[in-house]
Amino acid sequence: MAVGRLRLKTRGYDFPPWRPPSEAWSLLLRVTRGCPWNKCTFCEMYKTMSFERRPLEEILGDIEAARQWYGQEVRWVFIGDSDSLVVRPSFLVEVLRALYRAFPHLERVTSYARAKTLRKRRLEDLKELRRAGLTRLHVGLESGDREVLEAISKGVTPEEVIEAGHKAKEAGFELSLYVILGIGGKERWRQHASGTARVLNQVDPHFIRVRTLVPRPGTPLYEQWQRGDFVMAEPEEILQEEERLVEDLEVTSHFLSDHISNYLPVEGKLPEDKERMLSMIRGGLEALRKDPSLKERYRQKAYLASL
Repeated sequence: MAVGRLRLKTRGYDFPPWRPPSEAWSLLLRVTRGCPWNKCTFCEMYKTMSFERRPLEEILGDIEAARQWYGQEVRWVFIGDSDSLVVRPSFLVEVLRALYRAFPHLERVTSYARAKTLRKRRLEDLKELRRAGLTRLHVGLESGDREVLEAISKGVTPEEVIEAGHKAKEAGFELSLYVILGIGGKERWRQHASGTARVLNQVDPHFIRVRTLVPRPGTPLYEQWQRGDFVMAEPEEILQEEERLVEDLEVTSHFLSDHISNYLPVEGKLPEDKERMLSMIRGGLEALRKDPSLKERYRQKAYLASL
């Protein structure tokens, strides 16, 4: 689709700047620009833009441009930017119906969503979106620990995430929750792991997707790190954190490490694969103890993820 993307760009197609790795082969459709919250200390994704809702005619124009280029090939669509549920449900239903009219073989439409917005939406509105063809929501949990969430200005509490997750599942969505290993730093890695497991256990999302913290220039967290106000967890502590997280999980979720920032490809279906996953993490910890130079290799891996 790379060539197609270039051709669409020449037609003025407005691409979302970010998408989950799992949406690499999806058509990207921008319904909003930026993030309505945009205060998370670790996130640089939308810091350079103001939030705005795109007019329906612009969105429909992009759908038509994509239809002309791809024809009936499109089977997956990802809707951006950071929180498509912030638009009126009836508006998003119109967009979804237009997508399914344009692409008769469409199988999956997914979107980022903020837990706060999801929690506020009426269950019937969410069910209507699901009936219209929105199938999966990608939601940033980051941490389930209250202190960590406050420190990173996430703007949501553990209880609100749990309520949002229950509502998403009741409406019929597939739910992906994202966790950032290391976001508690050296000081809070233990409580971060335990609190995150507690929230995940109560929600039991379909997918748990982990990333490892890489401070990004231009973010408040990067500045805190540079000043010494935030101390990064060491690679060994990151793996211990992941070990504790997996140990404490009592879910039926798919656990995925689908990001370059992660030290180890820890993946599996829980609870069936828990022991295998823990064995991989413990093997990584043992390798670190035997060969301290691996720490630098892990740090280099994190650096590559920041490029």
